[in-house]
Amino acid sequence: MQLKSIIVFIIVAIGVINSGCAAKNNTAKTEQTDMKKTYSDAEIMQNGWEKATFAGGCFWCTEAVFEEVKGVKSVVSGYSGGRMKNPTYQAVTTDTTGHAEAIQIVFDPKECSFETLLNVHMKTHDPTTLNRQGNDEGIQYRSVIFYANSDQKTIAENYINKLNAEGYYADPIVTEVVPLDTFWMAEDYHQDYFAKNPDQSYCVYVVAKKVEKFEHLFPELVKEQYK
Repeated sequence: MQLKSIIVFIIVAIGVINSGCAAKNNTAKTEQTDMKKTYSDAEIMQNGWEKATFAGGCFWCTEAVFEEVKGVKSVVSGYSGGRMKNPTYQAVTTDTTGHAEAIQIVFDPKECSFETLLNVHMKTHDPTTLNRQGNDEGIQYRSVIFYANSDQKTIAENYINKLNAEGYYADPIVTEVVPLDTFWMAEDYHQDYFAKNPDQSYCVYVVAKKVEKFEHLFPELVKEQYK
């Protein structure tokens, strides 16, 4: 069983969603991280916003990174790319549903382009390891760009080709570029996980490191409240 799966199993088993973390000591960060508002397609269209859907390992990590990006209006953790309707975390961790742990981002393209989000995504996780990120192994941890339209598909494919041509990574990129079918929102306890559980061991040793990497690589993209 993967490290994160073991941690979640323990959390659920003892009935303590915060897994013994000092969430109460992180009130300020939790209050400023109001990223779980969901927007209807009508609201998104009315505001001129767009969606981007990525997978790149544990969604606690990817969610925490993109919550800090300027121009991002919301980030929701969920599942996509699989066969099962209304998947649960327990089902997805069996590696039988085909789903990846994914995030869906609502962003304002006037503040942050899809290309910018793609750049952050591809440089804050390892897109060269098949079905794995660090110690987390399984198809749920695969690297995916779920495109919403032909423009996103073209941008993603061209960007991956560019990174490969430049040799940005020593190994070839294995990120899938596939059409978005259905994005299923994950259970409540997964949402804003890092903000609510900063002292949980996985958050300290894995999630926080991903966030620090983003802040180091893209200081100009970090929202003011996170600086």
